[in-house]
Amino acid sequence: MLNIKRIARRLESSEGVEIAEAALVLPLVFMILLGIVWFGRAFNIYSTITQAAQQGAITAARASCATCGNNFPVAGIVDNVVSALMQSSSLDPAQIPANSNPPAPLSCVNPTTLASCTTTSHKITICQQVLLNSPASATQPAQCGTIVSFQYPFQFYLPFTSLNMQKIILSAQAQSRMEN
Repeated sequence: MLNIKRIARRLESSEGVEIAEAALVLPLVFMILLGIVWFGRAFNIYSTITQAAQQGAITAARASCATCGNNFPVAGIVDNVVSALMQSSSLDPAQIPANSNPPAPLSCVNPTTLASCTTTSHKITICQQVLLNSPASATQPAQCGTIVSFQYPFQFYLPFTSLNMQKIILSAQAQSRMEN
């Protein structure tokens, strides 16, 4: 009888409950923190490629020099600007896939036709002399500019989730008005 009371007292004690609770909760907390890190990285990459596209559009919309007339930069110069900005954030421009959704803007010269777009060696699509807005009235003048767009892959590493090794394609597109 004495032996049974001693065993019952030991079973009633809660000395190991904290360890069991920690063993159940810590993996969940770790997965949440890992998710925050990977979603933060995806947002950082999206922000970087959006900024790179914007800088590329600004470069493509500006004349190369004031005394040269209206000579706009060739695609290689825009490609270098976008690539440099991406490399400054440790992103490899060689990973840019072919643009599966290129822009199809209207031409400024002839608004009834599509503008011609070029693709650089890093698969960045550059459309110059495009119509950026369709004038709704005679008071709003048409604006011409450039559009730069590309995509970048990102792969999640979240073990034990459906997002593990899931590849998503982040898209970046920016436009800039041409200044005369």
